[in-house]
Amino acid sequence: MKLQEIVDVLKAEVVSSADNMDAEIQTACGSDMMSDVLAFAKTQSVFLTGLMNPQVVRTAEMMDMCAIIFVRGKPVDDMVVALAEQKGISILKTGFTMFTACGMLYERGIRGACERK
Repeated sequence: MKLQEIVDVLKAEVVSSADNMDAEIQTACGSDMMSDVLAFAKTQSVFLTGLMNPQVVRTAEMMDMCAIIFVRGKPVDDMVVALAEQKGISILKTGFTMFTACGMLYERGIRGACERK
């Protein structure tokens, strides 16, 4: 699924685009615990979170994630947007809860990047 399709599925707002809307996404990780993301996420995933701070962007960068999706319609901090733009990471925002957003992506074939093998 392309990142642009994820925007459509989640009825998301594109807050900041890194010109990667054609990126092919196969996995996602939903978490507010950065340690879990670092331990279990796969590269080239999308990262769903409700946590709003620069550490989210730094974690996504370390894991080579192409987009962060903020859930629950949270306003996105300008400092977070600026850092994401600097790192080439797209920022999306959806009004859905993390549980619902992850389920919607799962229904459409996106698998969990945080699942143990």
